Amino acid sequence: MRLVDLKLTDYRNCRDISLEFDSNKILIIGKNAQGKTNILESIYFLSALKSPRTSNNTELINFSAESVDVKANIIKSNTDIELNFIYNREKSRELKINGVKTTPKNFKSVLRTVLFSTSDLLLLRGNPSDRRDWLDRAISQVYPAYDERLSKYDKIRIQKNNFLKEGILNETLLDVYNEQLTITGSNIIYLRKKFLKEIEKIAKEKHLIISETEDLKIEYSCSFLQDEEEVDDIASAFKKALEERKAEELRRGQACVGPHRDDIAFFINNNEATKYASQGQQRTIVLALKLSELDIITDKTGDEPVLLLDDVLAELDDLRQNYLLKSINDRTQTIITSVDTILFEDEFLKDVKIFKIENGAITG
Repeated sequence: MRLVDLKLTDYRNCRDISLEFDSNKILIIGKNAQGKTNILESIYFLSALKSPRTSNNTELINFSAESVDVKANIIKSNTDIELNFIYNREKSRELKINGVKTTPKNFKSVLRTVLFSTSDLLLLRGNPSDRRDWLDRAISQVYPAYDERLSKYDKIRIQKNNFLKEGILNETLLDVYNEQLTITGSNIIYLRKKFLKEIEKIAKEKHLIISETEDLKIEYSCSFLQDEEEVDDIASAFKKALEERKAEELRRGQACVGPHRDDIAFFINNNEATKYASQGQQRTIVLALKLSELDIITDKTGDEPVLLLDDVLAELDDLRQNYLLKSINDRTQTIITSVDTILFEDEFLKDVKIFKIENGAITG
């Protein structure tokens, strides 16, 4: 898979940008707040239909404009595909593949990306929701139907919350909500656990290469599970937990148990990384995770995702910088943002296409 070109019209501060990516290594150079992150964000958006920085798509529109237009051409399995996203201030959206309107599901199935930004380096120190979002996004690129399960679960959970807030006990209706949450939620948990096992196997090896002596373990943290692995066993444990915490949910007026409350735990030599690991150790884990995500998507789908590195090299020491750059094979199209070229060796820059950006415009 390769991104051929990108055209942005009124995307944040990028009023009118056209980029041709005629290389597998792209470097976008610019000072802070000039627009280089916006370019990577727009590419990621075409693959996910969501921004890693905001949940409000109106924020993507330039202050002086009424709509935003993102267009890209992609080569996938020797086929040329054009993606086009248009969104206006009235919250009207158009999604097109090769000029024909399409569904979000079909749109998101075209381009796959792995984004590694400076905010990802804080993954272990962030909230559980940050780690769930990372995991859910990675799974969605391998199993497209997973997004629908998440949406269905959230819809039922919100309905249940609204019902609980009314404070009127209707055991029959509550049981219906819990049954629906059990079916959908147990499938989500099953896929999360399965995916984490697969990514742990790859990440352990990469982590050991960087750290030399440290063993990485990744565990899915769920309050009501012990060693349950099969969907039916997970569903039984989920159902039991819902019964046990029914009074608490009624008192608090919200769903208190389920995959929306779960977390991912990381361990180095059996010590919990979020509590005891140094900043360098935590960054090694995130680096191993991102590179493993790249590998697993390629293995499962047969497509090399586009790797997006947003100012992340400046936050890594020489050891981790070198490992990251040397881990990227020639088949992986990599688009990197940086304030300058000083972090890169001449050998790496030899095959790199460089763009310079200033005030939302390409200057060279």
